[in-house]
Amino acid sequence: MKIKAHQLIESIEFKKLVRTRWTVSFVLLFFLFLNYYGFILIIALKKEWITQKMGTGNYGLYAGASVILFSWLLTFIYVFWANSYYDREVEVLKSKLESENK
Repeated sequence: MKIKAHQLIESIEFKKLVRTRWTVSFVLLFFLFLNYYGFILIIALKKEWITQKMGTGNYGLYAGASVILFSWLLTFIYVFWANSYYDREVEVLKSKLESENK
């Protein structure tokens, strides 16, 4: 059965999908902020640790690189979730939508 856009927007499935997307987004945003602001706090509060030598570089160099890698990981997690769950659910909802050109 095809439904109209305003009915789709009011449906439980649509609201659940929106709530899930916001939940995933805010959880990943929390970890992103923790990552960036944690790095800044380490620089501000532990200057002696960040400048200690470790191998060919120092802890600061490796901590900075880990910030970038962790950000990539969070992006990968979001893209994987969106491709495997979110896009599929959007297509299901779109298939229920009645064309307004009729």
